[in-house]
Amino acid sequence: MKQLATLLFAAILGGLIALGLAHKSHNTRASVNPSPQPAVLTANYGMVGDSYPVDFVRAAKVATPAVVNITAVGQESLARDRRNPFSELFDFNFEDLFGNEFNIPRNGTGSGVIFSEDGYIVTNNHVVGFADDIKVVLNDKREFNARKIGTDPSSDLAVLKIEADNLDYLTFGNSDHLQVGEWVLAVGNPFGYLTSTVTAGIVSAKGRDIDIIKGEKTIEEFIQTDAAINPGNSGGALVTPEGELVGINTAIATPTGVYAGYSFAIPSNLARKIVYDIIENGNIERANLGIAGYDINDEIIEKENLTVDSGIYVAEVVSGSGAHFSGVLPGDIIYSANGRPVNNFDDIKKIMQFSKVGDTIKLGIIRGGERKTIAVKLRKRI
Repeated sequence: MKQLATLLFAAILGGLIALGLAHKSHNTRASVNPSPQPAVLTANYGMVGDSYPVDFVRAAKVATPAVVNITAVGQESLARDRRNPFSELFDFNFEDLFGNEFNIPRNGTGSGVIFSEDGYIVTNNHVVGFADDIKVVLNDKREFNARKIGTDPSSDLAVLKIEADNLDYLTFGNSDHLQVGEWVLAVGNPFGYLTSTVTAGIVSAKGRDIDIIKGEKTIEEFIQTDAAINPGNSGGALVTPEGELVGINTAIATPTGVYAGYSFAIPSNLARKIVYDIIENGNIERANLGIAGYDINDEIIEKENLTVDSGIYVAEVVSGSGAHFSGVLPGDIIYSANGRPVNNFDDIKKIMQFSKVGDTIKLGIIRGGERKTIAVKLRKRI
């Protein structure tokens, strides 16, 4: 009996020791190579506990009160003589791009952004440029008659003024800081009746020149986004998640007339400069130098026996232009403008980008091997 008890005790003790070793072995494997836990997805497509990558609530609260609905009407007697300035640019109906904002007689809707507490509003020229009667409806449903301060067709911008104080407004941010892939918010009034609509997307590209503004001297360097924009959004705000105004929504590229994935906004740095120029000077009429010529290259150097390897070779001077009256001659070589080097036509285009009738451009030219400076006062196109 005593022997049986001893054997039973030994068996129990051996079992306990074996169980302890097995438990120790299991814990060691778990700590070295733990079993993967299934990921639980939430509505924001992140892991449980994650927050949205970008919070648009603050931006929407800041921007929505500063974006207005615009109704513009032109006198029919004048509207019959006004043509769609974009009608010949594309082989499809360009009015589909902006909707009824280009209908004749001119009667359309769009959006605008309040940028001062005393009622200055920036919008697109194609929204109000034709208009004689402009009505603005604020986000809080108050209505005002707006006065047109001025327009700049070359950049498709315009400034309005309503008589009100203590308004919610947006300040111009620095659009140069935008990066491709960054989130942005579009605020506007699509189709004229879906007021205070907010959509989001990313910056798809910067500096787009899509050739939608007709004329010899245009300014295009659009921000491209995939935020949903439709007819009626023109003139609305493009803002960062912090509520900073970085663009004025202007156009969509689509064969159907509604959003198809691509939208374009005028950068705030460009808009700011033009808007305050309009406030100071009224309507802006851009001007050209009045010359035609060639970028200097090996072919021109050999043909004209030139001694310089960069600049613009003047082949023709337009009669009656600023260049003509200032004494620029065919055969001159332009090597600078306003003290900045000119290696080709792109350089002078950038220098003159914001030039207007009445401005003076100082051209550095080479004539007969001698360098001289000619001051060209820009004139209206003839």
